[in-house]
Amino acid sequence: MTAYLQAETKSPVSLGLSSSKLKSKKRAAASSPHSTPKESTKVGPNRNATVKGSRGPQTESKRADKNDSWVRERPVQAARPPFHFALKPRDISQHLDRFVICQDEAKKVLAVALCDHFQHVRMTLEGQPAPFYVKQNVLLLGPTGVGKTHLIRSAAELIGVPFVKADATKFSETGYMGGDVEDLIRDLVQRANGDISRAQHGIVYVDEIDKIASRENGARDVSGRGVQINLLKLMEDAEVTVASPTGSGGGGAAASGAPGNGTQPTTIQTGQILFIVSGAFAGLSRQISQRLGQGHDGDWNAALLDQARTQDFIQFGFEPEFIGRLPVRVACQPLSADDLYRVMRESESSLLRQYERAFAAYDIRVRFRADGLRAIAKLAASEQTGARGLMTVCERVLRHFKFELPSTSIRELLVDRALVENPLVRLEQVLGQATLQPLTVGKKTFGANNLRTTAKKGLSKTE
Repeated sequence: MTAYLQAETKSPVSLGLSSSKLKSKKRAAASSPHSTPKESTKVGPNRNATVKGSRGPQTESKRADKNDSWVRERPVQAARPPFHFALKPRDISQHLDRFVICQDEAKKVLAVALCDHFQHVRMTLEGQPAPFYVKQNVLLLGPTGVGKTHLIRSAAELIGVPFVKADATKFSETGYMGGDVEDLIRDLVQRANGDISRAQHGIVYVDEIDKIASRENGARDVSGRGVQINLLKLMEDAEVTVASPTGSGGGGAAASGAPGNGTQPTTIQTGQILFIVSGAFAGLSRQISQRLGQGHDGDWNAALLDQARTQDFIQFGFEPEFIGRLPVRVACQPLSADDLYRVMRESESSLLRQYERAFAAYDIRVRFRADGLRAIAKLAASEQTGARGLMTVCERVLRHFKFELPSTSIRELLVDRALVENPLVRLEQVLGQATLQPLTVGKKTFGANNLRTTAKKGLSKTE
């Protein structure tokens, strides 16, 4: 400030400034925080520019350039921190234990593959490249409802990388009706909010991969072998144009290839994107048992799938080049009734939280007893759809309670074995003890007796 005041005592000639530039300089001094506040208007697109009547410090500072002219300087944005990864395989496995029950071997294999891949990404970005590194893309085998998707999504959230999931059945060979596999990469850019540098080390998860096995029927297989050929290019190292030729996928100026700040590239490399695929592979167990000379009639046997070889997948209908790019393979175990009980009791993403929330919306507290959960798990296991069977059973058991109880004075529901085995009988007992609240629809009000009669008629029709 002292130097500035000394400069003010000199004449415009001694400073080498014109009178107009001196006036501009004085106006800048008048708008300083030490002077009397005057009205100033925001200049340019900077959101942090001083606004009308502000007493706060100016974020747009002034400086002299080589020609001693005064220009506005925009605040410098902090650079994005480099990719950071410091997890160990046991850290990932313990995190997955919070959400997925059982599948210990799958957690171990997945944790090691993820750590190897993202440590390679970190070291490469730090200037330690490995030009001959082979990506450890993963193949998960397992029936529906065993937690395959939950494993991948939970791991991606822990690592903090973009994650995209799709079913292989929606894709077709380039030039035919159906999705393009490159849209997976564009969707990944969209999940990264258009940040290609983040998307370049994300995770792509493709489910139902067994459905694109080649079919020997003599016709061109545009949804099988053609998709495999296109997908294997992405799994290796390909360059994908961010803007989709069909206008689908991606988001924002960066994802559409539109000119933005001039720094975003319009292509993305897939060399550091980890691919994980999964499928049920029905019939592969029987095929392996025949190779081993063992008798097995079922469609699924985890012990046999652990012995799967590359030749088994080729015989199943996969191209050698495609299956060769999936070196890490592990089979998930089917869930028993005891496992499903643990899913409800121990998992942080338990389905019970959803039902507690649904009843709490009507100020009703629902409590699940252990014998009730055992009964639900037993019925769910008979559905043979893994953890998805829990939703099927819970909806069948509780749907009438969700419909009737919000209109009553009931504020607590106990779910025990008797309720699970005979839900309609228990509901009728509960309604017999409850006080039904009058319901007003338009100008018409239904009394408690009318509601009780309607509820009983509904139960009799259901029975």
